[in-house]
Amino acid sequence: MEYSKEFKEALSNFTAKEKDKLIIRLLKKDRILSHRLYFELIDEETQDDKRNQMETLIKNEVEIAAKKHGRTKYFLPNIRRTSAKITEHVKITTDKFGEVSLNLLLIEQTIQFTPKFGDFYKLQIYLLNKLFRSFILTKKLDSDYFLELREDFEKVLHQIKENKNLERLAIQNKMNFDWFDPEHIPDDIDLILKKIKAQGFLR
Repeated sequence: MEYSKEFKEALSNFTAKEKDKLIIRLLKKDRILSHRLYFELIDEETQDDKRNQMETLIKNEVEIAAKKHGRTKYFLPNIRRTSAKITEHVKITTDKFGEVSLNLLLIEQTIQFTPKFGDFYKLQIYLLNKLFRSFILTKKLDSDYFLELREDFEKVLHQIKENKNLERLAIQNKMNFDWFDPEHIPDDIDLILKKIKAQGFLR
């Protein structure tokens, strides 16, 4: 929605008390915005602190989900819920580095706790899509982060190669293992992904 000059002027004419009431009403309807403002204005914890907490949460939730639902159709929905918490963390803290590192941790932990045998096609396709998304997000970061992320990517690649079914599926869906080195992710990785999906892969 675009705001007209007249609308902006009308808002500026509100008294401080009226503005305060309006802000509180809006924050009650937008939980993410409320948490973000709290983080930016009051919270003593840093972005790194929040990311560390998320790392612990991911490890705990994946292990618990694997023990309860590892061989059932409910495993993937649990992983999706954990992924949604990462998204929320990023919206609140604007942690772009964490958006990549936390998703890589989620992928690595999920592969680690997925049973080696069974029908996990939907789960594995979901993880491969998240990996492609991680490649794209990595290219948007400052290259100073690449060295730190390389270790995270290497852990994921190791887990993939330990799981032959997943390794085969990754190759079938046009994933290049050279891309697990951030320096080797193509500049046009987003276009490459579009072409791969247009060919019917990653579904």
